[in-house]
Amino acid sequence: MTDSHLDLKTDIPHSARVYDYLLGGKDNYPADRAAAASITADWPNLPKSMRANRSFMARLAHRLAAEHGIRQFLDIGTGLPTAPNLHEVAQTVAPESRIVYVDNDPIVLVHARALLTSTPEGRTSYLDADFHDPDAILSSDQLGETLDLSRPVALSLIAIVHFMPDDAVVQDIIDRLMEPLAPGSMLALSACTADSAPEEVTAGVAAYNANGIPLVARDKAGMERFFDGLELLEPGVVLVNHWYPDEAAAEVDDAHVHMYGAVARKPA
Repeated sequence: MTDSHLDLKTDIPHSARVYDYLLGGKDNYPADRAAAASITADWPNLPKSMRANRSFMARLAHRLAAEHGIRQFLDIGTGLPTAPNLHEVAQTVAPESRIVYVDNDPIVLVHARALLTSTPEGRTSYLDADFHDPDAILSSDQLGETLDLSRPVALSLIAIVHFMPDDAVVQDIIDRLMEPLAPGSMLALSACTADSAPEEVTAGVAAYNANGIPLVARDKAGMERFFDGLELLEPGVVLVNHWYPDEAAAEVDDAHVHMYGAVARKPA
């Protein structure tokens, strides 16, 4: 898998590469680093919030596998591989776990081999597709060959819906993705909020938009609406560092965490 035939548009900042840079990754370009510098000038605690969100992803993958028996994951908006990846966490608990990763960023496609290091008992696959086209995701060969939709699946939408300002569009996509999933399936969601640091996040969101990356911060009620019709698991919609925190998460200052997260179950 090479980038020789892909247009990575390296002269334009991209959310996945900005995220990669702020997490200390190496898969980014001058335009991304310049955008990150501009954004963090207004949003200095963004890297801490991103790390808290990454930790949330790992905890939820572990908990869904260990406590809820989930063995199948559909992770959309995967981003650049950053250890531990979701399948590494889930397969540590249950080696037979199966994961489909979905993203539409060419640079993620280039590095997708890092997402395909499955255990022999399990399986991972990567699908180059757009979150805005749930039908293409659900009808893909990769999904059909990897997941059994007659059994519960965890739909993981981590740090993606905040790049979509229209609540109705987000809700429609979530509903279309959840509709064919079996009862007992889960929706795991995290997204940006300004509730914990209004001035800083409002300035930071404006900086993202000024750099050509649409971003919106939602309040708690706005996040809760995305779970309508589902059974929210305890503790509900909370700052991600409060969702079954480990010792490291418990030590993070709420004012430095600008992401809400929650998990909900599809009822029978």
